[in-house]
Amino acid sequence: MALGQRRQEDQGELWIPSGSLVKGPGHPFYAKLNGVLAAEGFDGYVEERCREYYAPVMGRPGIAPGVYFRMLLVGFLERLDSERGIAWRCQDSLSLREFLGYGIDEETPDHSSLSRIRVRLSLEVHEEVFGWVLAVLGRRGLIDGKTLGVDSTTLEANAALRSIVRRDSGESYEEFLTRLAKESGVETPTRADLARVDRKRKNKGSNDDWVNPNDPDAEIAKMKDGHTDMGHKLEQAVDLSGEGAVLAVTLHGGASGDTGNLAETLSVADENLDALREDGKAAAEMHEAAGSEVVTDKGYHSNEVLTDLEKQGKRAYVSEPDRGRRSWEKQPEAQGAVYANRRRIRGERGKRLLRSRGELLERPFAHYLEAGGMRRTHLRGHAKIMKRLLIHVAGFNLGVLMRCLVGWGTPKQYAEAAAALLRAIFGLVGRIWRTRERIAWFAAGDLAIPGVPSPNSPIQLCHVA
Repeated sequence: MALGQRRQEDQGELWIPSGSLVKGPGHPFYAKLNGVLAAEGFDGYVEERCREYYAPVMGRPGIAPGVYFRMLLVGFLERLDSERGIAWRCQDSLSLREFLGYGIDEETPDHSSLSRIRVRLSLEVHEEVFGWVLAVLGRRGLIDGKTLGVDSTTLEANAALRSIVRRDSGESYEEFLTRLAKESGVETPTRADLARVDRKRKNKGSNDDWVNPNDPDAEIAKMKDGHTDMGHKLEQAVDLSGEGAVLAVTLHGGASGDTGNLAETLSVADENLDALREDGKAAAEMHEAAGSEVVTDKGYHSNEVLTDLEKQGKRAYVSEPDRGRRSWEKQPEAQGAVYANRRRIRGERGKRLLRSRGELLERPFAHYLEAGGMRRTHLRGHAKIMKRLLIHVAGFNLGVLMRCLVGWGTPKQYAEAAAALLRAIFGLVGRIWRTRERIAWFAAGDLAIPGVPSPNSPIQLCHVA
């Protein structure tokens, strides 16, 4: 090659037959999950339910409902928090392309298509898909439903605390403090003056006075880690007597109290259990007294809550805070409910249920909030958040089913278990090989084994003598 001459690069093929494209073996977890969805008729169900939202012939071809809901399930299974991340992951992964039914020469839906479909499909459709997943678990005997565990947690809103404004005047927080400082006699208030004025005020973070214009449903609340921010409160009802499936999820303002939200969550759980009773096969696997017991922590303990549960015929197992000696002269009905709950939680079964509550109620939060990426919301408004959250929790329930079928609830757990198995196998083979070598060295008497005297060593000869 002459000096200065450049290497000629080969030009690739312009056209490649689709039959010659390389295809991956696919992920065993997604292949099994697709088999379960196909056996239960998932695609036919969602297409029939979403038919009214699709035009017969208009514009570019639409994305199949089964693809949309599968992509939202990928958000939980792959621990992705945003729709943009879901779209990127599905575009890059051959296994996910096969899960969605897309070939390597086809373009998968982008995040804007996901957002548009989510806006067009109603919240009721997402609730029905969530109920369909519950029905699948019920027909496979994974829902008992007798004992419901209820717990709540906070979600960080997609809204900044610094952006709040007054409900009455629309002033920002800094503008409001500046006006107060000028009214107190400070003509040109500094940052120190504003901080001094703010420090003396009471109820400075009241949600009755302040709202975030970007997300009016978010409220000022104390988050899980203790800091104050704009947030929402998620409440769930879990089947403690079954395999731990989530039977209902509700969303409230971040500052709402637990005692005020419990009735709505139990109502949604009862509706889902009634829907399962209409399915003959699912009803046969459920407990005849489904929804008759409620287990919660001490944040739900109040006279009204215990009285209402007793009127509904539900046995309450609610941890009781230490309130000291109480007077019941004007509340005989509440006294009976509180004392009955106290007797139950002090019994052996009550103690066992309260111990299991910490494990079986916190585990779903850890799966679909911490690991699943939904602790912080990327959407605004309870309706939009609930659409994404319902399918996310439905993915967790499918994970319960997959754990019973194949032993793992997510592809990550499958990969971690396979890697741990390989490490154990290689470790065992290595120990066997090292043991064989040591036995051979010891028998030959040529090499000394660390920590083991050889046959010809003085120590060994003394023992022989």
